[in-house]
Amino acid sequence: MSLTLSEINHIAQLARLDLTDAEKEQYRQQLSEILEYATRLQAVDTRSIPPTSSVLPPHGVLREDIARSSLNVDQILSNAPDAEDHQFRVPPVMD
Repeated sequence: MSLTLSEINHIAQLARLDLTDAEKEQYRQQLSEILEYATRLQAVDTRSIPPTSSVLPPHGVLREDIARSSLNVDQILSNAPDAEDHQFRVPPVMD
């Protein structure tokens, strides 16, 4: 499928591109080649290939959820730059 210059002008207008005549011709050739390749791909018989969402085998990426005790407040606040009344103290964000 070969695109015309009027189609390239329309695409450029939709994309708000101000192209030179040389750029229009370059993009006309490149986009035409892409569309021709897509047409060739559509001709490939894929009826025997099952649909898939990934080419990789499925695997779990989450760790097992195990309940365990958390740190106590003193351990949590031990690395805080400033703490007060068992809470993090931060500089005010509004005056």
